[in-house]
Amino acid sequence: MANLAKLREQFDLPLIVLAFLVLLALERTEAFTLVEDELLSYRQTFRHAYGDQDAVQPLPNVRVIYTDEAFYEEYEAYPLRRVDLGKLILRLKAMGAALIGVDMLLDAPSAYGEDPELAAAMAEAGNVLLVSQAAFKDDVFQEMNYAVPAFTRSASSGYSNISSNSTLRETMVRLRVYPEVAESDGQWPFAVQAVSEYLGVRPELQDGVLKLGDALSVSLDQFNDFYIDFPKLKERFGGAGQLHLHEELGIYAGDILFVDEEEMMDLAYEVEGNIVLLGEVAEVAHDQFETPVGNIFGVNIIASEIDTILKGGPLKAVSDVMEWLIAALLMTCMLAVTQVASPLMRNVTSLVVLSAFVLASFVAYVQSGWIVSMTYNLSGIILALLFTNVRHYLSERGQKAYIREAFGQYLSPAVVEDLVKDPEKLSLGGEEREMTAYFSDIAGFSTFSEGMTPTELVHLLNEYLTAMCDVIIASGGTIDKFEGDAIIAFWGAPLPDPHHARQACFASLDMRDALGPLGQKWVAEGRPDVSVRMGVNTGRMVVGNMGSTQRVNYTIMGDAVNLASRLEGANKAFKSDLMISEATYAQCADDVDVRELDIIRVVGKEEPIRVYQLLERKGRTSGALADMVDAYHRGLDALRNEQFEDAVSRFEECLVLMPEDGPSSIQRARASRMRDDMGESRRSVDRRQGSRREGDWDGIFTLTEKG
Repeated sequence: MANLAKLREQFDLPLIVLAFLVLLALERTEAFTLVEDELLSYRQTFRHAYGDQDAVQPLPNVRVIYTDEAFYEEYEAYPLRRVDLGKLILRLKAMGAALIGVDMLLDAPSAYGEDPELAAAMAEAGNVLLVSQAAFKDDVFQEMNYAVPAFTRSASSGYSNISSNSTLRETMVRLRVYPEVAESDGQWPFAVQAVSEYLGVRPELQDGVLKLGDALSVSLDQFNDFYIDFPKLKERFGGAGQLHLHEELGIYAGDILFVDEEEMMDLAYEVEGNIVLLGEVAEVAHDQFETPVGNIFGVNIIASEIDTILKGGPLKAVSDVMEWLIAALLMTCMLAVTQVASPLMRNVTSLVVLSAFVLASFVAYVQSGWIVSMTYNLSGIILALLFTNVRHYLSERGQKAYIREAFGQYLSPAVVEDLVKDPEKLSLGGEEREMTAYFSDIAGFSTFSEGMTPTELVHLLNEYLTAMCDVIIASGGTIDKFEGDAIIAFWGAPLPDPHHARQACFASLDMRDALGPLGQKWVAEGRPDVSVRMGVNTGRMVVGNMGSTQRVNYTIMGDAVNLASRLEGANKAFKSDLMISEATYAQCADDVDVRELDIIRVVGKEEPIRVYQLLERKGRTSGALADMVDAYHRGLDALRNEQFEDAVSRFEECLVLMPEDGPSSIQRARASRMRDDMGESRRSVDRRQGSRREGDWDGIFTLTEKG
């Protein structure tokens, strides 16, 4: 029963099977032809680059006689007159062309009485093939649109219908053979008719195969299409793209029409015994089509079709059975993936399956010309992964909801989220690791809150705490607790963060910046101006679930935590706002600008520490503040060297630059007292903010209050 329930929960399994079955049905109707043709373009590019280089080269049996802009400029007329078309046909016949295909629809009589002369030329040549058009209505064949009767009596014809299988984009990928046209009118595609006349055989359709004699056959797909194997062409000089087929295997029509017969026969070696196509490559003809290898003129597409047939149709769609086997294999792989619990491993495994299928499809196409339907199978893989991830997500969300419901009443939200990720952390205890602790407090909060009702005070505190905590959370910090207006937070847990000191400093700066607009708003509301003191320290501390078996809290403990609290209070002695320890600064010196405040001894600790005021992110301190910091450091050096007069001067310089600077005013007063003391008789001096006995002063600022 348990296994049955588990199977019911795995709703992704039947959805995956259904998806592959639906996609197999869609593959038969080629619903995603647009994407499939695009993937075919990439495969053809790889075939040209890495396939059998002899197989991808164009055959020399097909030559294109082309008219372009340069031809018409020299000809001084447009279009080509039919009498001159007849002249071209006769000259090509004289040069030994085995078949002359005319890619021009001559379905209207000439207005200049040229048709008899052209018809006579066709009859004299005896090997001319003209294009016709098959007319369809709602995909049902209606009739053939032939050339004018005078020409059809003198030449054979083949229909040049070619269209995209996609309704969204006109990309010419395949040539369709219409059995109904062959049965009713005995007509074949122009390229098929050209090859049949060239080889002297009759085309036949047998069980999805186009046969041209005993030696040549081309496999067709379920629509009676064959894929055109567009040949690889040479690069233009200077790497400016590939040549067009008529540029590589073509002859400029003017080199035949505008020269004498002796010059014409110099080109006979390129024509003799070959299929010759006469066609337009002038932009004005608007006879260009999109293909897997770029924009190609119509006559070049016909040449590629003939080339493909003469090669026996190198590109072949795999059989239905093979498509089903491939889909079944991929479906089996994705069904197995559903059992992988780890999201990372599940996605990586799916990516491996997808990549292997893509690679195999490309290799099959490049090496053997086998065409596997990629779009439908790729869609199946993606849908399978989507179904599986949704099922795992819903399952995990249910488990998380249970943990939140069961433990959310007596654990802090931060701890609950950590427990959701790792339920094994439910037991009491903690671990020691290096982290960065943060303490902050609103200066003069009692005065600030005077005159407020409890409701107003709560609203204001919520506004302040929300703004500050948004910054902490965004920086990857963890909020430990609130104690009135005080905030205690830390970086480096629950998730380890090697940059915890930097993140804590950046967050402190961002909180200071966020406090500005908030303070302006309060002043505008008639509240007193506020300032916040912050203390940051880095060191070894214990983090984890602390408390009793009835109630626990995810918190930090240790001397390093206590020092952070003392630094927050030490701001009061220096009239500073953001104090960090030397341990914190050592880890992020390349990331922040600071001012060294002093070497101090906090209440409860004998060991002195160097402390800094955090100013800005690295390189952002400029102007008067930067000048003041330089002067302050010079004053601090003078003070430590007992050059008290110089120290007073330096600190007064600071106050000229920034009159409201608290640390400068404190140090100036301190240096002034020591200077005055030097002028008195040798005696001990009250050392409430630092004391000295002449000759034994250690330069340490000893604090007597926590803050």
